[in-house]
Amino acid sequence: MSIEIEVLNGDASWKTVEPLLQAVWPSEAIAKLPWGHVKWAHADLRVLIDAPEGGVGCHVGIYFRTIIWNGHRIHVGGIGGVATREDCRRRGYASIALNAAVETVRANEAARFILLFCEPHNFAFYQTRGWRPFTGDIYCEQPNGRIRFEAMAPFVFDIKRAPDTGTIDLCGLPW
Repeated sequence: MSIEIEVLNGDASWKTVEPLLQAVWPSEAIAKLPWGHVKWAHADLRVLIDAPEGGVGCHVGIYFRTIIWNGHRIHVGGIGGVATREDCRRRGYASIALNAAVETVRANEAARFILLFCEPHNFAFYQTRGWRPFTGDIYCEQPNGRIRFEAMAPFVFDIKRAPDTGTIDLCGLPW
């Protein structure tokens, strides 16, 4: 069995991925989640895996941003919107898509590390793939201004060297 992986422009591919994200996170379910009120950034790129049954089976959003860590401007990659259709789970699609996203960020030679945010039930998934918790403070923009971001836990992945603590300002919306 071959797996079709595409890395597409984030905005241009939105209509393709929107049905998957709505199926994984229906609006009535999002309203009950700790992050349901958060305004999120739009992905710069998207990794898509097509399901053998048709349609998109898995998605990972990729973000590029210059952030401020402990007063220093640095360029990072971000991962967000990791979603796998219910009928496509337990096939390794999320691992494959995540690896493709990491390699895409790695190809952007300016990125020093990758940052993602996740819920507690996904901690083990990311940690077994080399991600580490970031124990410092994260700040981001929201419609009402700059806030300390606590809706989800931050994890980092080394490209060159990722910090484990300190203060990060995302200089925009979270992903």
